[in-house]
Amino acid sequence: TLPRSAHALSDTMRTALAHVLINRDGPALQPGSRAYERSWIRDGALTSDMLLRLGHEDVVREFLRWYAPYQFKSGKVPCCVDVRGADPVPENDSQGEFLYLIDEIHRYTNDEQLLREMWPAVERTVAYMDKLRLSERTAKNETPERRALYGLMPASISHEGYAAKPMHSYWDNFWSIAGYEAAINIARKLEHKDAMRRFIASRDEFRADLHRSLHLAMEQHNIDYLPGAAELGDFDATSTTIALSPAGEQQMLPPKATVATFERYWRDFEKRRTSTQWDVYTPYEWRNLGAFIRLRWRERGLELIDFFMRDRRPAAWNQWAEVVGREPRQSRFIGDMPHGWVASDFVRSFLDMFAFERPADEALVLMAGVPLEWTKEEGFAVRDLRTPFGKLTYELKVEKNRRVLTIEKLDAPPRGGVVVAWPEEEPPAGQAIERGFARWLGSELRVNELPLTVTFDR
Repeated sequence: TLPRSAHALSDTMRTALAHVLINRDGPALQPGSRAYERSWIRDGALTSDMLLRLGHEDVVREFLRWYAPYQFKSGKVPCCVDVRGADPVPENDSQGEFLYLIDEIHRYTNDEQLLREMWPAVERTVAYMDKLRLSERTAKNETPERRALYGLMPASISHEGYAAKPMHSYWDNFWSIAGYEAAINIARKLEHKDAMRRFIASRDEFRADLHRSLHLAMEQHNIDYLPGAAELGDFDATSTTIALSPAGEQQMLPPKATVATFERYWRDFEKRRTSTQWDVYTPYEWRNLGAFIRLRWRERGLELIDFFMRDRRPAAWNQWAEVVGREPRQSRFIGDMPHGWVASDFVRSFLDMFAFERPADEALVLMAGVPLEWTKEEGFAVRDLRTPFGKLTYELKVEKNRRVLTIEKLDAPPRGGVVVAWPEEEPPAGQAIERGFARWLGSELRVNELPLTVTFDR
């Protein structure tokens, strides 16, 4: 429930969810029903994340159970499936996305039967990932000019920008880290201790190779940002967002390079916003809102929202094309419209405004993207938003002389607790905790006991 000025956001979220569900073909999640009438594990994993948060776990289970049997005997996960069956083109993000999807379903539903059902596929997938990365852990990649490729996933075309020539894409490698982490979680839950130890060893070796590669590629290409591919040293912030979410690698990345990456994106965004010297962009850029929220760039995030929301076409239909042009009437490729993957990127970043998981301290962070104006005018409310810790319900009421923040109890609070990221540098004045226990640490209210009720002067 949002202020009147923000109803377009919540309305667009509901429409985006409807578009994703309408585009299903039986259990298959599809980005569209025309040019994109195929089911990708890449789109499916991110779209499933959205669906799990919005309470459609049955849809996600059906998708996984339908997709999993298409895995090849080698353990390779197909990049996509259509009426012809599994696509054999190697896209080396697929394995990580498949494992991530299995783990996420369990984290949101505690469905251990599903984990047991998928365990043979999990083992095959990790074995295939090990085979892939070890194929690049060879003497040929120990020469100075190839050292950045050592231990990475092999070159592939999973990143659409590399369709003409396969590259060692960090997109693939960040997804692979997410996959190893997911496999460890699954093995731990099923108490397969030997497998868990193997997976941990693989993850640690791969992570060391990956981060060494990032530093070498930056040095080789003389860049200060995180590159998109090891060979190119190219700039692609929207791809790099995967490192922050869902891979959760933010605390492992070089902090200066991480900031420089999104600072450059911000500068490029400002140039586009204030000029007519551009032609097209893809609204996959919604993912940068999630990155900005994690970097505590609240005001910049709101600027992204204003810009992208203006490019819904028609605005009242609450939809984006895959490719948005500056000139609405100019003929060009637009992909399917509405585009389901764009819709899911919007919804995931929109929901991050209200709640996201912070791996660095295992906390659930609330309000990190909420505008200051909402806390002073009409307030807002979140009801039954799904999290791995249970349904999240909280609200900020704005009354005549005071504001009241209420957070209801979670089924299983996160290890790092609940953190409220207040939209001001200093805690609000005149506060009193009426229920629960919390303390301020800078501009964060760290909640140690739920339910919580805190009142502030208006």
